[in-house]
Amino acid sequence: MTKPDILMLNPMRPLVETALAPHVTLHRYWDAPDKDALLTAIGPRIRGIVAFVASVPRDLMERLPALEIVASAAVGYDGVDVKAAAERGVVVTNTPDVLTDEVADLALGLLLATVREIPRAEKHVRDGSWSKSHYPLTATLRGRKVGIVGLGRIGRAIAKRIEGFGVPVSYHGRRQQTDADYPYFASLIEMAKAVDVLIAVTPGGAETRHLIGKEVLEALGPNGIFVNVARGSVVDEQALIQALKNRTILAAGLDVFENEPHVPPELIALENTVLLPHVASASARTRDAMAQLAVDNLLAWLSGKPPLTPVPETPWPQQRPR
Repeated sequence: MTKPDILMLNPMRPLVETALAPHVTLHRYWDAPDKDALLTAIGPRIRGIVAFVASVPRDLMERLPALEIVASAAVGYDGVDVKAAAERGVVVTNTPDVLTDEVADLALGLLLATVREIPRAEKHVRDGSWSKSHYPLTATLRGRKVGIVGLGRIGRAIAKRIEGFGVPVSYHGRRQQTDADYPYFASLIEMAKAVDVLIAVTPGGAETRHLIGKEVLEALGPNGIFVNVARGSVVDEQALIQALKNRTILAAGLDVFENEPHVPPELIALENTVLLPHVASASARTRDAMAQLAVDNLLAWLSGKPPLTPVPETPWPQQRPR
């Protein structure tokens, strides 16, 4: 029996190819010297896409008329045109839950590194400055209030950890969640006024693009700290740079950026920032779990079973292709 053809868009954890090899014919898109020629040759046979945080636009789907499923090894899927997928009856899956704790841990680490200036303090030791002067006093987490933008799985895990530090938490989202005990703000600006730490965990995409801009940062105020473990598109990066330069806010800890992997030189030059290369879920254990769930989704679908974790825009049940 002929194995189904699957397009692997970008490099993934080794287990993906190992697990899929017995079941599918895997085509390594990123490795093709002529990607257009590859799609012309094998596009009509491709039944599935597997990828790690990749762009899957409408025009790519149009070249894959037999496409049935896009299995993304990430929780965020704003790079996938889910509207185009739904129109074609294509299921999109992501990897919720398996990275929740890892991202929440990193968010807390990034917050502490920002408020207590941990990278700069370490540099003070490494470059020999400690023998010449004491490191200056820093801000503190004590006495602060934290506002979470997006109380999903990861947002709740972050909130739980923050509670362990004895710091009050509130949240903003599209709607109030009846099973959440934290104070809810329908207005993001009003929440920013009420807190002095803002943590973004909301999904990316057109609906949240530049959700955090000049007005929100001004509301956060000169003692405010902004932490972003969501998507770079969630914040107006130029407004953030100006707010940091002008001390409209105190500091920012960023794991994501608008044009990754390119980080604006202005951000790099600022001392009141802690900058990470989008590593919130980047432990070997968690990335393997994400990759395995993407594989499991793909193989379940190809064997005639329901997808394990379809995204809300392409819910199951749904008519399978004939």
